[in-house]
Amino acid sequence: MRRFRQESLGEKAYRYRGVVFVVCVPLLLIIFVLLAMPRHPVDPSTLSSIGPFENSALHFPHNLDLSSASSGSGSDNKYAVVFDAGSSGSRVHVYCFGDNVELIPIGDEMELFRKTEPGLSSFATDSEGGANSLKELLDDAINAVPSKQRSETPVRVGATAGLRTLPGTAAQNLLEAVTNLLTASPFKFQPDWVSILDGIQEGAFEWVTINYLLGNIGQDYGNTVGVVDLGGGSVQMAYAISEDAAGNAPKAVEGEDVYVKELNLLGKKYHLYVHSYLHYGLLAARAEVLKLVEGTETCPCLAGGFKGEYQYSSEQFAAEGSASGADFRKCQKLLVKALNKDHACEHMQCTFGGVWSGGGGDGQRKLFVASFFFDRALQAGIIKNPDAVEAKLKPADFGRAGRQVCAMSLEDIGKNYPSTDEHQRPYFCLDLVYQYTLLVDGFAIDREQEITLIKKVKYKNDAVEAAWPLGSAIEAISMK
Repeated sequence: MRRFRQESLGEKAYRYRGVVFVVCVPLLLIIFVLLAMPRHPVDPSTLSSIGPFENSALHFPHNLDLSSASSGSGSDNKYAVVFDAGSSGSRVHVYCFGDNVELIPIGDEMELFRKTEPGLSSFATDSEGGANSLKELLDDAINAVPSKQRSETPVRVGATAGLRTLPGTAAQNLLEAVTNLLTASPFKFQPDWVSILDGIQEGAFEWVTINYLLGNIGQDYGNTVGVVDLGGGSVQMAYAISEDAAGNAPKAVEGEDVYVKELNLLGKKYHLYVHSYLHYGLLAARAEVLKLVEGTETCPCLAGGFKGEYQYSSEQFAAEGSASGADFRKCQKLLVKALNKDHACEHMQCTFGGVWSGGGGDGQRKLFVASFFFDRALQAGIIKNPDAVEAKLKPADFGRAGRQVCAMSLEDIGKNYPSTDEHQRPYFCLDLVYQYTLLVDGFAIDREQEITLIKKVKYKNDAVEAAWPLGSAIEAISMK
């Protein structure tokens, strides 16, 4: 038999050279393209999306990362300026954000916060005077933002319950005057950034602010805290509820606010029960009580020996305390009536005025109460440390303080509570009894349940005002 010689590797490659060519050329082209591509790092922001807060235009980045802070000197830092035009005064907040919406200091402070009195609603007949009342605050904000970044810094004004109650065109005239003021400022501005916040926005922004500062955003709803924010004209309650509870929420009738909003924060969906009670802020509640005693000689909630007039918004009321002094029990009974507790409840659970309560649950288990709650507790000595920014107590503490104050004459209130302003003293009993009644009778919170009074939230090595403007600022810098 003839033996065949074995082919070498080179001979085989030559014999199949056509096949090798067809396979290798595309591979070489792919390798060349890959090597020629620029090697830029992936920007995490391109992988994220914005979660809308339906009907209230709240946008919050899904990829928010609070794990690392920026230095505060980077050119990529973003500033935001938010004016809170409340019924008791105007305040400006200036925030600086680093990468991943991380709050970083402005100089020696975590935020710039300045305030002035009275509020815009006090200028119902003088819109130019109202706008001018913000000039000093605006100047402070301008000085806080580096000049090269002012044109990219959004400025917003959110007016709250005080302006909602003004008659006729007074509120619109004030907003137009403020719009003219900010149009001439060096900040980034659009006319629709001056507006009257609805109570739902105010409550939701407050909930976002406090839970953001506490580091709760992104966690299960049961690990978040509920919020009660007592302003001058309205009070807001907001807390996260379960998906099942949200599905069973009553449907709002035409003209009413819906009870539940959906928020997408850090990739987590929250069902937020939020309701704003107009006319039940601290200053507005005084007016509601005085309406109930119109035509009678005295009010059981006012300090003995006081006689004068009380003005809220554009209305004026006769205000006179009994010669024998205030009466805690009679005042509480009057306040329960003012809260409209007898209103028919068409839902399984109601707070007051026939309003659905949200049903309670884990999201309400830890309750933070803010604004006037903290102020009056400090003045009444419920909070002992004058430098405190938060305190844990019980609703019953407001009741005990109220009994003490109601038993005093106007003169004694001034002696025993010197930190109260002279014009507040006649109403000090009323304010404390109202806060107790609102929590226990209005919101059905057990008088012995521990709650947290909050003025500022400790954040890193500083503290930040526990107020809705931070939520608004986060939205402002997150919007494209």
